[in-house]
Amino acid sequence: MKNLTLEHLADACGGRYTGPDDKKNLCVTDITTDSRKTTEGCLFVPIRGARADGHDYIGQVIEKGAAAVLSEKELGDTGFPYILVESSLQAVKDIAEYYLRQLDIPVIGITGSVGKTSTKEMVAAVLRQRYRVLKTEGNFNNELGLPLTVFRLREEDEIAVLEMGISDFGEMHRLAKIARPKTCIMTNIGWCHLENLKTRDGILKAKSEIFDFLQSDGRIILNGDDDKLSGIQEVKGIEPCRFGMNPSNDIWADELEGRGLKGISCQIHTPSGAFRTLVPMPGRHMVYNALAGTAAGLIYGLNLEEIRRGIESFESLSGRFHIIEAPRYTVIDDCYNANPVSMKASLQVLQDGEGRRIAVLGDMAELGEDEKRLHAEVGAFAASLSIDALYCAGPLCASLAEAAKEVRPKLDVRHFYSRDQLMVELPRLLEEGDTVLVKASHSMQFNRIVSMLEN
Repeated sequence: MKNLTLEHLADACGGRYTGPDDKKNLCVTDITTDSRKTTEGCLFVPIRGARADGHDYIGQVIEKGAAAVLSEKELGDTGFPYILVESSLQAVKDIAEYYLRQLDIPVIGITGSVGKTSTKEMVAAVLRQRYRVLKTEGNFNNELGLPLTVFRLREEDEIAVLEMGISDFGEMHRLAKIARPKTCIMTNIGWCHLENLKTRDGILKAKSEIFDFLQSDGRIILNGDDDKLSGIQEVKGIEPCRFGMNPSNDIWADELEGRGLKGISCQIHTPSGAFRTLVPMPGRHMVYNALAGTAAGLIYGLNLEEIRRGIESFESLSGRFHIIEAPRYTVIDDCYNANPVSMKASLQVLQDGEGRRIAVLGDMAELGEDEKRLHAEVGAFAASLSIDALYCAGPLCASLAEAAKEVRPKLDVRHFYSRDQLMVELPRLLEEGDTVLVKASHSMQFNRIVSMLEN
């Protein structure tokens, strides 16, 4: 890891080095907050959590070969070097900011209410046609996850594609301070995290903090079809590149043709020409991801053929509209998270499934005071589609089920107050050959339903 000596680390985070003078110039090989992932020569950062305090594992990590540790506590005469800090979490962020500056690797920061992860995956798939790309893995998109992603970067990496997720004001500012993006991508402004951000205007304001540390020669890529994002004009003298279905955008798509669950084909128009491609995931929303990837590809010098290959190489992740051909059913695993926008998009795609089309839905979290109304809207929307049954679980889904029955009384709608109750009844409700969409907020743990249906 470039320039990460213990002395530099202490300076970067405002800590106090304690230990032998001859160890100050020792360069750490990795940085981890997980004692189980300790490697020879790494720096261990103990984080205080709700269930455990990382400081309790300092002795273990030193035995495993850690070069040094951070600590919020005076450790006394340890025999090994450590850096005393006020806050381990703040120190991690400060060190990540310092490290990223040493590497001088362009960062693409991706945010938005819906589609951050799939857009991140699409952008990375496109850019990998020419560059060595490091991207955010899993849900490492917050004030701890982002620094840990940064620590995975090495000098040979050429572009970092970082997902940036928030739930309150100020968070994006702190993330942007670390990432200092060269390119900012915003997917949309939807209905999520309303408990803290209250309104879509509040969401827009919080997400727009990503521009606080945008580099002066940077670029901005926005969904031009989003009513809130379309209002963003120049930022720091930078004119956004806009994408969408409307031909008024800089990059736009038409001639959409559904290929069932195999994906959706479309014609993509750019200032450099047009090309036809198959987006290998179903749904109109995936075309938006492909358009964002196209915009990023053009900014970083890719030709249209490279961009097309990148789009068609896209692969879904578990829990994010991942299609599983199980022995009895086709399962659409989309249970990583949910909000009204993503729920409606997934329900629309379900219509392309073969056999009976079954929606298995759970509560959507963090919707604030309008949570019942928003669940009812999804239920009414589901009932308006060509699906065969709606089975849902969770207290909030009572509103969803009731609205669905009102719109379409003959639709097979069942509501269960818990996920476990639903899991007991689901095997007898399903038939061989069904296409089953499984979607809910992460807290509902609908991944257990997916696991059950896979076997």
